[in-house]
Amino acid sequence: MNLIVDVGNTFVKFAVFQEDSLVGKKSFELSDFKKEFKKIKKEFPKLKKAVISSVGKLSKKQIEIVEEELEVLVLSHDLELPFKNLYETPKTLGVDRIALVSASVSQFPESNALIIDAGTCITYDFVTTENEYLGGAISPGIRLRYHALHNLTANLPLLEKSQPKSIIGGSTESSIHSGVIMGVVKEIDGVIDQYKAEHQDLTVILTGGDANFLSNQLKNSIFANSNFLLEGLNYILDFNSK
Repeated sequence: MNLIVDVGNTFVKFAVFQEDSLVGKKSFELSDFKKEFKKIKKEFPKLKKAVISSVGKLSKKQIEIVEEELEVLVLSHDLELPFKNLYETPKTLGVDRIALVSASVSQFPESNALIIDAGTCITYDFVTTENEYLGGAISPGIRLRYHALHNLTANLPLLEKSQPKSIIGGSTESSIHSGVIMGVVKEIDGVIDQYKAEHQDLTVILTGGDANFLSNQLKNSIFANSNFLLEGLNYILDFNSK
């Protein structure tokens, strides 16, 4: 059994895989790391290996908590990866993006694939039919856009995401929802259209915390999979264990 430790900008996720099957998952705040690790280790005593992917602030002490119990692989660009990394600055490539591309080449081999991760940021990553990762783009996510409107202006309120009823906002709140949500939807559709114009037989995968919220609003056909990053991390762990 494998333990996946995904430390994001906002939360930590634990996921347990029995070979390729996801059998357990939970999300929590970083301050609860030690407590939650003890819980999941007790719930799944057959855990043997772990992979740690951190874009957040996981301390060395917290990593050592896992290393005391399991065989640990810490994800970085230095590891052997299942794709050819042609990113111009590989040392700066986020481990979350490495995991997403790994999931793509595992589940959609020999495909031109665009992976869109709609989380705190929206990341776009492109991999070719030859398993060559070329790069992509990084954009503010839904939550960041709401916070930016509130924090960088004098009078706009901070709102929770909500599906706008119309593109025409008849109030300040409905105008914010229209601007944020419609803006994100049109951005994603526009990016997909541009990739389709340049690359034939494009496979598009949408994942991340806002994937389900956005999936039905996009005009383009996509594969929506909220666990795609976790599956990629599990694949990297197995790939480096052979």
